[in-house]
Amino acid sequence: MRYAYALTTAILLSGAATALTLNQPAGAQTAQNEPGAIQATAPRPGAPMSFADMVARLQPAVVNISTTQRVKVDNVNPFAGTPFEQFGPQGGPTTQRAESLGSGFIISADGYVVTNNHVISAGNQKGVVVESITVTLPDRREFKAKLIGNDTLSDLAVLKIDGQTNLPFVKFGDSTASRVGDWVVAIGNPFGLGGSVTAGIISAVHRAAGQFDRFIQTDASINRGNSGGPMFDLNGNVIGINSQILSPTGGNVGIGFAIPAEQAQPIIEQLKKGASIKRGYIGVGIQPLTSDIASAWGVDKGVGEIIADVRPGEAAEKAGLKRGDIVVKIAGKDVTPDQTLSNITSALAPGTRVPFEVIRDGKRVSLTVT
Repeated sequence: MRYAYALTTAILLSGAATALTLNQPAGAQTAQNEPGAIQATAPRPGAPMSFADMVARLQPAVVNISTTQRVKVDNVNPFAGTPFEQFGPQGGPTTQRAESLGSGFIISADGYVVTNNHVISAGNQKGVVVESITVTLPDRREFKAKLIGNDTLSDLAVLKIDGQTNLPFVKFGDSTASRVGDWVVAIGNPFGLGGSVTAGIISAVHRAAGQFDRFIQTDASINRGNSGGPMFDLNGNVIGINSQILSPTGGNVGIGFAIPAEQAQPIIEQLKKGASIKRGYIGVGIQPLTSDIASAWGVDKGVGEIIADVRPGEAAEKAGLKRGDIVVKIAGKDVTPDQTLSNITSALAPGTRVPFEVIRDGKRVSLTVT
């Protein structure tokens, strides 16, 4: 898994390699009208003829984010262990200046901007100090932005452009309504090519990557520099934040991932307030529920997780949860591979009273965990 990382090097495009033929030979056009030619057919209902009108409306709110950072770099002496060691670099780490590019989008007229955390933090490297953040709009206006809040675990960050009251902005949609096969549009700045638009479909939902993350998978082209840009549904609402790609080469191969709006929105609201993100934790270790165990206890296939360990003094122990309990519901939601115990509890604020339903010794038991 790779981040669709912010671009850190200049791109030199060879004229020979990038030459495009914009005009078809006349014969190629007339051939379509000859007898036996395959005629174009109208798209099925729901398939758009063009995204142009929607893109024209949304593109002004999608921005380029550039940062200047100071990065500590270890000095490596190429002559170490040789008689020439004294001629190599001496001393501890040195500080170098680095620049990076990524994408983001404005979510309010007064200048709140959402992006990925790794866009403004050099991939979460230690010893990195961000000196400046510049937000560039499609109309070429540039603004200095300040970091309001960021969260490494969710890879989200919120920036603020001060002194503005009438900036174009976009709104979040309901990513829970997204289905595999739905059209999506991604806008961003791959390789620094501002305002690039790609389209595709949702390839999968609830794609697991880590303990808490569940991504929307898409075949819309996402490349380096797309990180932090929005993924839109056909209503023009943001249903995802482009974040990562899966690629053996580092380039797009049609497997991209976006943080779903349902997961991102609550975190963004907290970051806008400058608050650190606190996640619910009950203090248990879990293991998947196998088909054999589910059948033995009469549990529906694909529902439930087994508590493998209960940590002393934590919320689970205080509530009476025990090793071997099969947790089937939390706060009225089924515990499933797409919606695990960790997913559900981490989204809850610490101190929240949450009803649990477990199967213990073949009986359903209800408990409240705080």
